[in-house]
Amino acid sequence: MSFDEALAQQPTWVFLWVNWLFIGAFVLPAVLLIWRASRLTGAVTLSASVLAGLAINWMYGQMGYVKLLGLPHVLFWTPVAIFLVAQARRPDMPVWPRRIIWVVLVTILISLAFDYVDVLRYILGERTPTVMQA
Repeated sequence: MSFDEALAQQPTWVFLWVNWLFIGAFVLPAVLLIWRASRLTGAVTLSASVLAGLAINWMYGQMGYVKLLGLPHVLFWTPVAIFLVAQARRPDMPVWPRRIIWVVLVTILISLAFDYVDVLRYILGERTPTVMQA
């Protein structure tokens, strides 16, 4: 079963969240590339999201749909979240990129809240795949 097929078996709210996560972690950071002041912010966030996505897909292939799939988000997005706060507070950051950065940051922080809990649950022994592969 593909990762997309496994996601399709999740509750509707998970499907909706993953779609928003795509916008918040990929589309909006790409929009930040428009402004000179936010290009580095967009590139860093987009790079971290791509790396996390690739790692999640690889892990899914190795382990299935387990709670540890949040680990790449924890590893890549925790430093990005700190970076985004600093970027949003820059006095030279134009208004619209600043607003976009805050939306991206809130999106990533919500995801990290789920991811930290899931990774901790995995470490504490909850290792049964959420979706059983056929």
